[in-house]
Amino acid sequence: MLKLSEALAGWQPSKSGAPAEPLLLLEAGWEQIVGAKVAQNSRPARITGGTLTVTTRSSAWSHQLSLLSEHVLHAVAARLPNAGIREIRFRVGQIADSRRPQPPARRYATRRPSPARGASADASEALGRFRRDVEAHRNIRASAGCRECRRCGALVPPGSDPLCAACSNARSQELTAATGRLLFEAPWLGYAGTVTLVDGLQKEEYERIRSQLLAHWWRTLARAKAAKRQSRDGRERLVASAYVVLQSGLAPEEILPVTVRSILGDELHDLLYGEV
Repeated sequence: MLKLSEALAGWQPSKSGAPAEPLLLLEAGWEQIVGAKVAQNSRPARITGGTLTVTTRSSAWSHQLSLLSEHVLHAVAARLPNAGIREIRFRVGQIADSRRPQPPARRYATRRPSPARGASADASEALGRFRRDVEAHRNIRASAGCRECRRCGALVPPGSDPLCAACSNARSQELTAATGRLLFEAPWLGYAGTVTLVDGLQKEEYERIRSQLLAHWWRTLARAKAAKRQSRDGRERLVASAYVVLQSGLAPEEILPVTVRSILGDELHDLLYGEV
């Protein structure tokens, strides 16, 4: 089984795939930006040509939010600087339930070994015998309390994880990769926002991935500091941005230059951002 530390050690921002959609990130973190009450009555709807359109429950909510549009725009731009959002518009419409529906569990046909060649002169008889043996074996295990793996259908012992070992390992790798990607692209989401985009993520799993990813990122930054230079692709500066947000626990728009310097240290700060 691949350990979490091994999965994170091989993870790099440049290998994380296409960036997540800015609108999805905004939906997940909308409550952090506008507060719980406002989030219940408004929802980011689309981003077009640098304009973020927000759907509100009524004209009164549109009016109230328009008075706060400068604050909202500042917070959005700080969280998604590469989205190019320069304007916000509000329109009345239907507010969908923010809870994301859980996808049905994926089921796969159980793969069985092929019957040995030459075991019987009659292939259909051999296959029939094998099929009956498999069913008998499954019935014995089921009567002993074994359950089907929720993903592949293989039988797992009673009292164990609802997934078989192979599926549990695959799920762990998928969950680690998805969470690590969001911690890099949108560290300001926190657990509450991340769990809306990563189905089945538990708080303890999130904290474990966060802790190990921070340690992994710091080793990356420490190597640049020791070498006194950045990589050609400048990944250290991107990593440092996510690292500072996670370590400080502050919203991006609240982070000041002195905050960055205090977390990274003078030498690393000057290497990444230039002496000021």
